[in-house]
Parts: sequence; C-alpha cells; structure tokens
Amino acid sequence: MAKICVHAWVTGRVQGVWFRHFTREQAEANGLTGWVRNLPDGRVEALLCGEEKAVRHVEAWLSTGPELANVADVSSEDQAFDDSLESFEITD
Repeated sequence: MAKICVHAWVTGRVQGVWFRHFTREQAEANGLTGWVRNLPDGRVEALLCGEEKAVRHVEAWLSTGPELANVADVSSEDQAFDDSLESFEITD
C-alpha cells in the first residue's frame, strides 16, 4: 500500500470547537503522522501522512469534523510522503 501525505485547509466554523483535538484523535486512530493547527484567518490547516486508505479516510472526515463544527469547505493537495514525521501533533 502506498504512503502519501495530504495538505488540507478547512474553512467554516472550525476554531473554538475542538477541531484540532478531534483531528488528532482521528489521525492517531488511523495510524497517521503529521500536524494540525489554527490559522490567523480562521481556517484550520493539517498535514496527514500515512497509508493512502487511512489518509483518505481522515481527509473525508475533515468535511464533517466534530459535532460543534460547521465545515464550509475543505481544499487539499497530495504531497510526497514525509517519513521524517514521527507522530501527529497539534501546533500553533
């Protein structure tokens, strides 16, 4: 199975609703590495790396997010796998 990374930006009511926390839970449950962070413009940005099927699963979850979120849009782009990442982190 191929390993990939997806760089994603999530727009909508996605800050102040535990979006980063639940994204990390989803990523860890699916064996992914990478990071998630809030952006100053109100979006959330994430890098999801791992087995392609697992990455696609979490990427799809971003469209819904946690219960309190209201996701308006997710844009993403595939990237080469980054094997330097060892865990999934919430960053600032």
